[in-house]
Amino acid sequence: MPTAVTDETHPTDLRILPANEVPFADVAAVFGTKGDPAHCWCQWFKIPGRDWRSVGDDGLRDRLEAQLAASDSGPGLLAYDGETPAGWCAVEPRPGLVRLARSRIVAGGTAHPDFTDRDIWAVTCFVVPRAHRKRGIGTALAEAAVTYARERGARIIEGYAVDASPHEKHAAADLFHGTVSMFEAAGFTEVARPTRDRVVMERRLHG
Repeated sequence: MPTAVTDETHPTDLRILPANEVPFADVAAVFGTKGDPAHCWCQWFKIPGRDWRSVGDDGLRDRLEAQLAASDSGPGLLAYDGETPAGWCAVEPRPGLVRLARSRIVAGGTAHPDFTDRDIWAVTCFVVPRAHRKRGIGTALAEAAVTYARERGARIIEGYAVDASPHEKHAAADLFHGTVSMFEAAGFTEVARPTRDRVVMERRLHG
């Protein structure tokens, strides 16, 4: 699964665009060829567990490319630092994420158990290549996800954050959901804490 990022300040020349409006080669550049992102392509929540191992890395990549070509409501945003692809955030309506309803963290913490409601969106993943970390890109992506979802009619947007306490160590690969501080900076508030370090965050957009 993808690797996440912790952030401090936004780059001044950061641009964030819907990923279905940019060349897929730029998306692929962020996911890279090694590590967790290149073995997931933001498909973890979209494929039932029984089918996951049968798809393969190339199949996962092809699925993301097809999803971007077919949708105007997700499945993600791409950040550019100048002209360089520098980060990804997965955001889309929850019904497309079949594993969420079976996730102990999500199903046990969301205040909205109807996973067929397309007015409820989810932010599930951040990918920022190592060279661009600790520059505020993850936080900026979370903020952009709120705007993106609101403009497309979302009523509520959720995130499933990691509480990255300074007193505990978390491997970078464990932070791909985003951190509590990133979501708080984007206006989300805690609505549930299914485990000590996993937090369901929510922001109401309409209604």
